[in-house]
Amino acid sequence: MLTRLSRRLAVATTLVLVASATAAVAAAPAQAAVACDVTYTTSQWTSGPDQGGFTANITLKNTGDALSSWTLAFDYPTTGQKYTPSGWGAQWSQSGTRVTGANMPWNGNLAAGASVSVGFNGTWTGSNPDPTSFSVNGTTCGGEGSNAAPTVSLTSPSAGQTYTTPASVAIAANAADSDGTISKVDFYQGSTLLGTDTSAPYAYNWTGVAAGSYSITARATDNGGATTTSAPVGITVTQNTGPALVVSPTALSVPEGGTAGFGVKLSQAPSANVSVSVARTSGDADLTVSSGATRTFTTSNWDTEQNVTIEAADDSDTTSGSAVFRVGATGYDPVEVTANEADNDVGGGNEYVQRFVELYNELHDPDNGYFSPEGVPYHSIETFMVEAPDHGHETTSEAYSYYLWLEAVYGQVTGDWSKFNDAWTSLETYIIPSTEDQPTNAFYDPSKPATYASEHLDISNYPTEMDTGVTVGSDPLASELQSAYGTRDIYGMHWLLDVDNTYGFGRCGDGTTRPAYINTYQRGPEESVFETIPQPSCDTFEHGGPNGYLDLFIEDSAYAEQWKYTNAPDADARAVQVAYWALTWAKEQDKEPEISETVAKAAKMGDYLRYAMYDKYFKQPGCTSPSCPAGSGKNSAAYLLNWYYAWGGATDSNAGWAWRIGSSHNHAGYQNPFAAWALSNVAELKPKSATGASDWSTSLTRQLQFYTWLQSDEGGIAGGATNSWEGHYGTPPSDLPQFHGMTYDWQPVYHDPPSNQWFGFQAWTMERVAELYNVTGNADAKALLDKWVEWALDNTTVNADGSYEIPSTLRWSGAPAGDFSATSGMPPANPDLHVTVLDHTQDVGVAGSYAKALMYYAARADHAEARDTAKALLDGVWANRDEAGVSVPETKADYRRITDPVYVPPGWSGEMPNGDPINEDSTFLSIRSFYEDDPDWPKVEAFLDGGEAPVFNYHRFWAQVDVAVALAEYGRLFP
Repeated sequence: MLTRLSRRLAVATTLVLVASATAAVAAAPAQAAVACDVTYTTSQWTSGPDQGGFTANITLKNTGDALSSWTLAFDYPTTGQKYTPSGWGAQWSQSGTRVTGANMPWNGNLAAGASVSVGFNGTWTGSNPDPTSFSVNGTTCGGEGSNAAPTVSLTSPSAGQTYTTPASVAIAANAADSDGTISKVDFYQGSTLLGTDTSAPYAYNWTGVAAGSYSITARATDNGGATTTSAPVGITVTQNTGPALVVSPTALSVPEGGTAGFGVKLSQAPSANVSVSVARTSGDADLTVSSGATRTFTTSNWDTEQNVTIEAADDSDTTSGSAVFRVGATGYDPVEVTANEADNDVGGGNEYVQRFVELYNELHDPDNGYFSPEGVPYHSIETFMVEAPDHGHETTSEAYSYYLWLEAVYGQVTGDWSKFNDAWTSLETYIIPSTEDQPTNAFYDPSKPATYASEHLDISNYPTEMDTGVTVGSDPLASELQSAYGTRDIYGMHWLLDVDNTYGFGRCGDGTTRPAYINTYQRGPEESVFETIPQPSCDTFEHGGPNGYLDLFIEDSAYAEQWKYTNAPDADARAVQVAYWALTWAKEQDKEPEISETVAKAAKMGDYLRYAMYDKYFKQPGCTSPSCPAGSGKNSAAYLLNWYYAWGGATDSNAGWAWRIGSSHNHAGYQNPFAAWALSNVAELKPKSATGASDWSTSLTRQLQFYTWLQSDEGGIAGGATNSWEGHYGTPPSDLPQFHGMTYDWQPVYHDPPSNQWFGFQAWTMERVAELYNVTGNADAKALLDKWVEWALDNTTVNADGSYEIPSTLRWSGAPAGDFSATSGMPPANPDLHVTVLDHTQDVGVAGSYAKALMYYAARADHAEARDTAKALLDGVWANRDEAGVSVPETKADYRRITDPVYVPPGWSGEMPNGDPINEDSTFLSIRSFYEDDPDWPKVEAFLDGGEAPVFNYHRFWAQVDVAVALAEYGRLFP
């Protein structure tokens, strides 16, 4: 819940209450010009009928003159709301409904514009409404006046524009402020400030630009200090290799009945006039050159861009056509431009399919910045982003799997499967390591997969020592996979890419190649993203310390340059899941041959994904000490999708070693029974290996058993199970039940924050169960969904105005009913395993995934409430439209942690590629100093200086695609 009484009421979010509805409190000692702004939020829980507890977090901002002391006061609306003697930041007391908090000795001085965060724990009976008014030193908070944020957009350069060295890039922006004036516009390349303009027209000429790919933004600041950053625009500067035609962009989205354009100029001055012609050479005749078919360049205007306009005819077909246009001139190599029509008739009049097309076009609009110049999907448009990736312009295998999903649905809607194939080609090019990237796999010995190193709960216990005295099991897959595919290479996605090479590692330490393989998490379940140290996946000791980054994580007698990659199994499984739908829809269109090669690659990926079924060191299930039995054959397989598998080796081809590991931890949110079913039952997706299909058949049953064993009494799915308690095969508590020898863990893998408190995992994983039920009618899947859907719907609210609230943070108690190890049948119910929904959200991505779970279930079970709720959620999400997609405001109070210490072992020192020191004094921010040049840094900095928590409207790629796919699928399932 959020209550905010502010001088900026116009921008407050939900549950804003008018400050005038309050009684004054007795005046405190006089203070000059007291004015204040209070944000009140609670997390509450239920302990019984009509009663429970809550945590109140309050931010008090001084919007008046400086204070030397303060007393905050407010009244609770009911007599059942009680402060308990547990608070922080203030001396709290309560009399009747009045709660008072006086400053502590150390935080009484509150400068003008400064904020202080305080709070306490409480209990409630009956209900727990927010206070309606707050006062400081007797003055009611709130008042008149507001400061709306400015608007800003780049007008030059255009997205995808190309230049040649030495380039001169004219940057320009429009900026306005509805309730004031623009103080300045800053222009950025990535996180680097290029220049500032304080008067309109706002412009900057960036000269002498070297070859490379760049991301340009403009940030406007108004006279009240509010800032807004434009959507980024990507450009490319190429080496000048002689006279050439400079054409940008070379790919267009042209709306049906509308136009789009590209620019043409010359790379260097000609000796005489040059006539450039543009003509369609292939493709849809509805796409034509409407102006600029001939352009003339002289010795004086050769570097002035001239426009060519492409028009798409407005017709009644439902096909989004494309055409290739040739730009040519005598003495110059021709350049091809591809124009794709955005057909407004796609979907046959179905509103939800048409919404998909609209969102699809926005995702592919270069001006919106979802893709890098190489065509790699970013994790988010925004760069200041810290959650699982630690920068928005990184990307993940998750994002790539969603890219496939977007293009598969596009193929279903339009019949054009080239985009789906292109997405897999991009995936294979950039996020599946090539043979060159994993060069020493030939030395891998399946009988000795890796050397044991224990995990630790406390980061300070790292680096962890390698222990050759612990026996590890054998790898039963390596020889089988080599026999099937003729290589020792792994065909799986690495989980994390630095798309813009922001860190500067480059490929294998070269410092420049982009995208670059990187990694972060390496140090146990307590390692938050705010405590990570980024490192290159190929560590050649070019950066970091004398041993690169290796000795931050592993203690060894000697260190060797090496490569290493980590696979996120849920992403690879999603890619297989998507390939099934692409295959099914292409068959319906008699276009299966167009994607048969891509589908075969998905089957191959599924074959290698079986590494995710195995214990980290191929130990047998039921392991409770490092000396437990090593596995042989397949007896170390849990047949679940664990948290990761990883592989690596020496960069030196003469070194002669490589390794592979799985993970001992299994999370419910990573399971994908639908992919398991497809890999074991669909002929085109059955792996080539001798036992791949049968392994996935076993996995299908095991995953459904796992869900059932973890299903709470209410219906939510609890965390998971581990075969390595605390990461070092410790002895688990004797009262915890086991699943096929693995111990129940309510927060498997990571604890900061707890891994299963996010409702998104529920939506993601149960959507896969719903797909399985929808396609096959599987009774065990239906039984899970019957209970889960009822619980989820009971905790979902759709309001009369179309707004919605879905579960967000979950709390777990109890445990599964007992041990389960049967190879058939399902576990019993769990009357003592419980879940509580602590708060709710309007998250658009989770809402999209949740809607899919409901609609797949509803279509098979004929469940009207699930169907109607899915529709209402999609309508509610669609109401949150903006120029780049769908989004809602997100308050990022966790960004206070960017100044948290990052543990570095005593005496260790090194440097990031940009020169940031790494030592015992390092923080998240200090080793990422580029964030201080980010366009969004000022509002984060203001928060760190005591201001309000920053609010962002994030555009995560996966979230946009989850919504887009849900829209199209609703149109397909309920035409």
